[in-house]
Amino acid sequence: MIQRLLLIIGVAVACVACGHGKASQNADAKGAAVAADAVPEEDCSDFVTITDVVPDAILEIRYYSTYNFVGARVDGYEQPTALLTRRAADSLRAVSDDLKAQGYRIKIYDAYRPQKAVDHFVRWAADLGDTLLRQSFYPDVDKSLLFEQDYIMKRSGHTRGSTVDLTLVDSHSGRELDMGGVFDWFGNESHPDCGGNPATGKYRKNDTITAAQFANRMVLRRAMLSHGFKPIDSEWWHFTLCDEPYPDTYFTFSVRQL
Repeated sequence: MIQRLLLIIGVAVACVACGHGKASQNADAKGAAVAADAVPEEDCSDFVTITDVVPDAILEIRYYSTYNFVGARVDGYEQPTALLTRRAADSLRAVSDDLKAQGYRIKIYDAYRPQKAVDHFVRWAADLGDTLLRQSFYPDVDKSLLFEQDYIMKRSGHTRGSTVDLTLVDSHSGRELDMGGVFDWFGNESHPDCGGNPATGKYRKNDTITAAQFANRMVLRRAMLSHGFKPIDSEWWHFTLCDEPYPDTYFTFSVRQL
């Protein structure tokens, strides 16, 4: 009981730290205004390839492929690998070990994201005629509103090197857990509180997320928060290391095997 209470308190604190409401869909990028003129950093010496630290991690690097909301390989993704700062990678290893004991493996969609990739997103969002994969990722959102609704921003917490987008795979079947929504879906279904209270893990019956899907999200969330990561309130797959080593630095070196 005490352990569960501490976990609930920890989740609540993390949620408060990330803020609430649509304006915080990219809460870990709120420093964008003060960092708008910052020169992107090229030094990758404090970064590691995630699979060197977490060998059990499965990679599905969407921005290296054409299956993403842009519909093309994104600038700066030279190889289908994933990078993080050393500190974040070590914490992710602890997450992986925890989940492996529960019968799961982590699957990573994205981690460090170079500033040149974010710039690519911005150019794509400004081109209102390019809606190649709208039905797959944003069928209910007018592309002209992507900036206004904070789906696309000029800065991303991923670019600081300690943020990761991930899901879970069942170790026995090899299948992804059903989270009730896909990675990079632009809509309320992606919010962690869609279908329940993530601070308590209590499901709320609704027409979007089933109890099993919500429970799967909570397995991932509990493991991430237990090992030093914080969530945001708009994406169930997105977590940033609380004690990130470069809170004000935006990197732009390409994603490649280090």
